[in-house]
Amino acid sequence: QVQLQESGPGLVEPSQTLSLTCTVSGGSITTGNYAWSWIRQPPGNGLEWIGRITSSGVTYYSPSLKSRTSISRDTAKNRFTLQLISMTPEDTAVYYCARVSDFIWGQGTQVTVSS
Repeated sequence: QVQLQESGPGLVEPSQTLSLTCTVSGGSITTGNYAWSWIRQPPGNGLEWIGRITSSGVTYYSPSLKSRTSISRDTAKNRFTLQLISMTPEDTAVYYCARVSDFIWGQGTQVTVSS
């Protein structure tokens, strides 16, 4: 079955760029009519959709984060990456990658923004 695993730094300093990778196993990120998403949950708050990349490589971003977000993919390694620039403490959250349509989520990774 398809499984997703996030990886990246747990601590980022303010103003730095966050880079997270989601490695997919059990299925290709380039086949099927799927979208591969990044979602986060700040402490004490609900889920916030960040953006997604489709199986054909088209990206969509949350309007509120679009100016700071980039999602790309490495098809050879079957993974996709989130970059979020100009991090602030308000970006502290658990970050998830997911194939939302099938309710397939990674376990999530805690990212804390602090000096």
